[in-house]
Amino acid sequence: MKIGIVTHTFVRSNGQGRVNLELARVALDAGCELTLICSELDPSLVNHPRVRWVEIPEGRLPGRLFKYQSVAVRTARWLAKHRHELDIVHVNGFSAWTHADVNSVHFVHRGFLNSGFYPYRMFRSLRDSYQTVFTVINAWLEGWAFRRSRVIVPVSHKVAEEVAQHDIDPSSMHVIHNGVDIEEFKPGPSERASFGLPGADGVDVPQRPFLLMFAGDITISRKNLETVISALERLPDHVHLAVAANLVGTNPFAARVAEAGLTHRVHFLGMVKRMPALMRSVDAFVFPSRYEAMSLVLLEALSSGLPVITARTAGGAEVIDAASGVILDDPNDVDGLTAAIGTLIADPVRARGMGQAARECALNLGWRSMGERYLALYRRLAASPAYETPSGNTDAAQRNTGSI
Repeated sequence: MKIGIVTHTFVRSNGQGRVNLELARVALDAGCELTLICSELDPSLVNHPRVRWVEIPEGRLPGRLFKYQSVAVRTARWLAKHRHELDIVHVNGFSAWTHADVNSVHFVHRGFLNSGFYPYRMFRSLRDSYQTVFTVINAWLEGWAFRRSRVIVPVSHKVAEEVAQHDIDPSSMHVIHNGVDIEEFKPGPSERASFGLPGADGVDVPQRPFLLMFAGDITISRKNLETVISALERLPDHVHLAVAANLVGTNPFAARVAEAGLTHRVHFLGMVKRMPALMRSVDAFVFPSRYEAMSLVLLEALSSGLPVITARTAGGAEVIDAASGVILDDPNDVDGLTAAIGTLIADPVRARGMGQAARECALNLGWRSMGERYLALYRRLAASPAYETPSGNTDAAQRNTGSI
C-alpha cells in the first residue's frame, strides 16, 4: 500500500510529530511505501528505501498563520500533481488545501475557543487580538478540512465531540487514541539524585519527600501549573513538586513560588531530556490541564506506573479509571486537587496499587497497537474507494462515535 502522510514534522520532540513518526514506523514494518510531506523528518527515516520525503520548508513569512498557509498551499500543489501515485492520503487537521482519505485530529481550535477556559480576549492587547484571530481562522480552516475528508480520526472521544460541532456526522469518525512507548516508559529504579531532587536513596532525611511531577509549557495558562502550586501550599512540607518545563527566558512562576514560601519544595528542572528516568523517580503525576486533546505526557506517566491526577478537560482522562487515577470535574478546583493528592500521601499501599493499574492501562496503548488500528483503517478505505464521509447536522444526543 502506498500512503502519503501530511503533517508539519515527523520528530520525537513534537507531540503530533511523534505520533506520526511512530505511525510511519509501524507502516514501514508492515511493508508499506510512504510519502512523507513535511518540513522536518527524523534522521532515522531520511534514507529509508521505502520513504519518499517531500520537504516543504516553512519559509520566512512572519507568524505561524502565514507560515502554515504557505506550507498548506505548496503541499496542495504537490498533491494535485502526484495524488494518483498514492492509495491513501492522510492529513492532520488543516495541513493542506486538499481532499484527504484520513484526517487525524489532535487539536480543535473551536473546542478550545468554546471550552470556557480560552485565555485571550479580542482588543485586550495586541497579543490577545492576534491569538484570537489565529484561533478563529484556524477553527474555520479545520471545519473546511473536516468536510473534505473521507474519515476523521479524533485522538480522543472528547475531540470527537468537538469535531461534531462542525456539523460532521459522528458516523464518519473513528477514535484512535494516541500511543506511548511502553518499553521506554516503564517502572524502574529511582534516579532522584541525578536530577538534584530530595529523597534520593541512601540520603538520611527525617521523612522521605513525596514527590509530585508536572510537565508542560508553563508559559501558557491552559496547562494550569498555578492550581498545582495553590494545592501545594495546603499540603504538608514533605510534599514536593518537580516541574519539567522549558525555562528559556523568564520563569513566570518564580515570584509566585517565592511569595508562597515554596522555593525549597518546587524544583524547576528546565527541559528534561531523560523523561523516563524522571518519571521513575517521582511518586505521582499531576496534570489538571484546562484543555487537552490527548496529551502524550499523560500516557507516558501511566506507562511509567504513576498514579495520575488530571481533569475531565484533558482528553487523556477518558482512558483513566478510579483504579489508576483521580479525575477532577473542574481543573481549577484547588480543594479537590489538594484532597486527591492527600489521599495518595495518606495511603501508600493504595498509591502503589494505582500505579500498577496505570501501567496495566498503558499496556493497551502502545505505539504498535495504535499504528495497527490506522493500518486497518487504511486497508478498509483502499478496498472501498467509493466511501465518502457523510456530513450534516446531527443531534448531540445521537452522537455515537465509533472506535477502532
